[in-house]
Amino acid sequence: MSATTLEDPLSSHHPAAVLFDMDGTLVDSEKLWDVALQELAREHGGELSADARRSIVGTAMAESMRILHDDLGQPERDPETSAAWINARILELFRGGLPWRPGAFELLHAVRAAGIPTALVTSSPRALVEIALDTLGRDTFDVVVAGDEVVAAKPHPEPYLTAARLLGVPIERCVAIEDSPTGVASALASGAAVLAVPAEVQLASTVGVHQVESLSGADLELLAGLVTDRAGATG
Repeated sequence: MSATTLEDPLSSHHPAAVLFDMDGTLVDSEKLWDVALQELAREHGGELSADARRSIVGTAMAESMRILHDDLGQPERDPETSAAWINARILELFRGGLPWRPGAFELLHAVRAAGIPTALVTSSPRALVEIALDTLGRDTFDVVVAGDEVVAAKPHPEPYLTAARLLGVPIERCVAIEDSPTGVASALASGAAVLAVPAEVQLASTVGVHQVESLSGADLELLAGLVTDRAGATG
């Protein structure tokens, strides 16, 4: 782990850690989820509505399947069976490669170059994360928290609190970067400073959340300012 020390000037000017969501934040994978979800809906004889698709963004698999089944008017369907179908299909799609979101590669590597600890905090299961790490880089994160490795998934704060605990840093001095309402709610509830970069779903203006149109407009100075602003607001 490339953590800073008390003697390191970075420790007083930069976040204690930066916690990155994956789907829609670092990689443009939501379009692949669109393909898999719509294919499953058709397997069940229906079409997934736009409203239901927006509600699914950022949710854990069990909740995603509940939304899909309810939207199709088939709440009796077994969520585990549908989840297994989705997991198998999305694994195929992920293996085809994942494009980076604008500015994500540059920001992630700027954070690493500055010696700031990083975590990947995602609702995706570990099997998918392992494939995504072929794109993201297996040495890019000090900690990875997958969706099937926590008891309570986003929007609960547990995923972000777990990442901070594993890194050994105070969550209040971390910046969490998210793209979805569910992820933003999780990060905000954890106590982290939150940077939101909407992808598939528009985000409402929320106190304590700084929005940018693209991570191309984010840099280390912005991340440091978010932690400073959060400390001032809660001090």
